[in-house]
Amino acid sequence: MIIAAVRTEQELEAARRSQVKLIFCLNPNILTLEDTVRAVHSSGKKIFLHMDLAEGLGKDKPGLVYVKKMGVDGVISTRVNIIKAAREAGLFTVQRFFIVDSHSVNTTLEAIKSSRPDMIEIMPGIVTKVIADLKASLNIPIIAGGLIETRKEIEEAVHSSASGISTSRPELWGRKEKS
Repeated sequence: MIIAAVRTEQELEAARRSQVKLIFCLNPNILTLEDTVRAVHSSGKKIFLHMDLAEGLGKDKPGLVYVKKMGVDGVISTRVNIIKAAREAGLFTVQRFFIVDSHSVNTTLEAIKSSRPDMIEIMPGIVTKVIADLKASLNIPIIAGGLIETRKEIEEAVHSSASGISTSRPELWGRKEKS
């Protein structure tokens, strides 16, 4: 399933014309919410709001009840309390997590146990592309770190233009011996 993540009116219109069935509105605004929901639903699609980035919408139970009354299908948040309140309001929930190292994996697991979201979103989805894009734009070395556990992952990061690798895995600290 491909989900359109949109920020602008132009992106929203392109998503409405596309084949996606679900749109993540990353910057919802209380002033345009009703029209946005109506437009998305008239295209036969569902709309989820990113509540952490919402303008004019309370990041609390009354705000979530309001978006439910407006016809919003679900919400996205990084916050446990918002996910819990959204579930209580009868909204579908997506909890977003930024995974940067092994500690964030553990805190993600604990948060999921507490909030019990319907789905989770893990970010970034593809970090080697980001390394390559940054390297093309910058004239400074880039170190790839976090969750690197194999030599293959090191090779992928180096191939994407990383100048160095940081890892907590002692078995990866030495040079690879030639056979």
